[in-house]
Amino acid sequence: MRDRQREDTPVAGNLPLELDAFVGRTAELAGLAEALGEARLVTVCGMGGVGKSRLAAHAAARCAPADGVWRVELAPVRDPAFVDHAVVAALGLTDHTTRPPRETLLSHLAGRQLLLVLDGFEHLVDACAELVTELLGRAPGLRVLAVGRRPLSVRGERLFPLQPLTEDEAVALFADRAALHGTEVAAGDADVRELCRRLDGIPLAVELAAGRLRALSAGQLLARLDDRFRLLTREGGDALWRHRTLRTAIGWSHELCTPEERLLWARLSVFAGRFDLESVEYVCSGHGLHADDVLDVLSELLAQSVISREETASGVRYRMLDTVRAYGADWLAATGDAERLRRRHRDWYLGLATWCELDWFSPRQAEVAARVEAELPNLRSALEHCLSEPDEAHLGQLLAGSLWFYWVGCGRLSEGRHWLDQAVRLDSGHEQSRLKALWVLGYVAVLQGDTVAALAALHECGEEAEASDNPVAAAYAEHRIGCVALVTDDMARAETLLHSALARYQEIGELNSNVLMGQVELAMARAFQDDLAEAVRLCEDVRRVCEDHGEGWARTYALYVLAYAAWREDDRARARELLTDCLAGAHSFHDLLGSVLTVELLALVTAADGDPAEAALLQGAAERMWPSVGLPLFGSAYYNAPHELCEAMARERLGDERYEECVRAGALLDREAAVARALRRGRPTAGALQGLPAPRGPVRHAPAAPGMHEPAASRTRKGGETAG
Repeated sequence: MRDRQREDTPVAGNLPLELDAFVGRTAELAGLAEALGEARLVTVCGMGGVGKSRLAAHAAARCAPADGVWRVELAPVRDPAFVDHAVVAALGLTDHTTRPPRETLLSHLAGRQLLLVLDGFEHLVDACAELVTELLGRAPGLRVLAVGRRPLSVRGERLFPLQPLTEDEAVALFADRAALHGTEVAAGDADVRELCRRLDGIPLAVELAAGRLRALSAGQLLARLDDRFRLLTREGGDALWRHRTLRTAIGWSHELCTPEERLLWARLSVFAGRFDLESVEYVCSGHGLHADDVLDVLSELLAQSVISREETASGVRYRMLDTVRAYGADWLAATGDAERLRRRHRDWYLGLATWCELDWFSPRQAEVAARVEAELPNLRSALEHCLSEPDEAHLGQLLAGSLWFYWVGCGRLSEGRHWLDQAVRLDSGHEQSRLKALWVLGYVAVLQGDTVAALAALHECGEEAEASDNPVAAAYAEHRIGCVALVTDDMARAETLLHSALARYQEIGELNSNVLMGQVELAMARAFQDDLAEAVRLCEDVRRVCEDHGEGWARTYALYVLAYAAWREDDRARARELLTDCLAGAHSFHDLLGSVLTVELLALVTAADGDPAEAALLQGAAERMWPSVGLPLFGSAYYNAPHELCEAMARERLGDERYEECVRAGALLDREAAVARALRRGRPTAGALQGLPAPRGPVRHAPAAPGMHEPAASRTRKGGETAG
């Protein structure tokens, strides 16, 4: 018996009508429509609840093939042998002959222009892949839009990965669905925004949460979100069974995984942020999952949209949404293996921090900075774990101290202070780890302008180091006390302490970024005392060592002192050249202190070059930066001298009202804009002022940042960074 004739088949298709508004996804809709116009097979992939089916249906409804759009819901089909039957049924075909359903389909599709939507195929991949391959090969008018949690992996397939909603889209969806339940949501409601963030922008989760507004406020929903799988449910209605609760939606993906994939999913939940393959192989292998198999299993989880892949500055990394992670964490707890995984996670990131500290003093400095930035959520998690477990306090102290280069060199003073304050309060029973945390705490506090806390930590470190014969910690403590003297304008004491610390470093064979910074700080002290020749000699030596070792961060501070000396010698062109190089380097490391000090001195050079308005603007930009660093110019008369001179020059030429106007304009610039503007300044203006006096005495010009930065990794002395 023949299949139903073409004229008997409705051409409108069988897409269900949408009963509520489709919110957001404007770019995705356009992209999917373009993909459908260019490829005969497009597969929308994504995790459960991310909105694949809705987007596909909405995009398909905009198509107008001559013979309609036909949707096949495959989730209820459990046996691969029934896939063909499901498609036949969805197309409304009837055939009572003995022909296989595949032949019925091919006969029907011959000569027709039709879009077939295969929704929910992930548990039937092989059967669907084989069917689609044959149908597309024999029915030239057919296009297929597949919707699932993994690709079909057939020739000609064009993948369309779907990510969660943006925060604004999620808030708009929440407000729309809340209105359906009779609840109005303010666009700026902070609780709603936080709720949507914590739900990862997963449309299903957002809709389920909005449905709870009948009984709970957004704030109450937030408070209960730790048990999100019990909270976010939907009773009955017309929702697909796999979409009635968040747990079921995620569990549907879990059910499709092999035992090894479920095991890795659970173990991946121990990561707090993005992760790379090496960390997964170390942390998650063993006890039923061989390290050699991790890559293959991880690839399967990627194919099933349990994790996503991202290209970052530190290489390929993987990401798991918080909702998916929470599901895995429940399974990990149920296996009784959570504590072992936490320890392995801690060990990996402690080792990573130690390696990065050593590699900071090398040509890979920029890579180290990017790596630590990428790993920060996991490093925080490791710190939290160590500092909350009495038996692991010493590891927390070591980890917080080993990250000194990141706290100081990459603009994280405030966060470093938070962890170090916690670490030194603990009695770990491991003197070496605590001494390191103490001198790093003192260093961070110096740069923040908190000299009282700095001296307390550094004197304690120095006394205990001398008593226990720990020369490394003693050297670092003395070095940083010298920095305190530098920023509090006690130049004679600063010079004495810094000379002594450098001698100690030489005696123990320590050479790293901290040692070079000690020499830069000594040069600054000499420059403040008008010995510019010695300051230049010291910093040229630092610059040579930095270039030999590929060290870029300490080099920026050496350039700063050289620029200061050039300005004092009235060589403004060289000063500007050095400062431009210095600012580019400091900004590349996100070193706020180095950046703002350089902008301050650039403002003075700009004023001297005859552009007081631009100089005032740069001062305003620096004024905005200082609160993110610490005490402006350390409260030091020496460090403040260039600022005061610049202000006096600019006010004299502009007048008070115009000067203040320019400062306010500069304060409107964020750091990126301010640095970009300073770097664009280029050569001095034609009307450069000549013969401007270089002030003497305490009202001096800007020096290099004091005690700027601590030990990175000694290549001369093994373990030098962790021994303190």
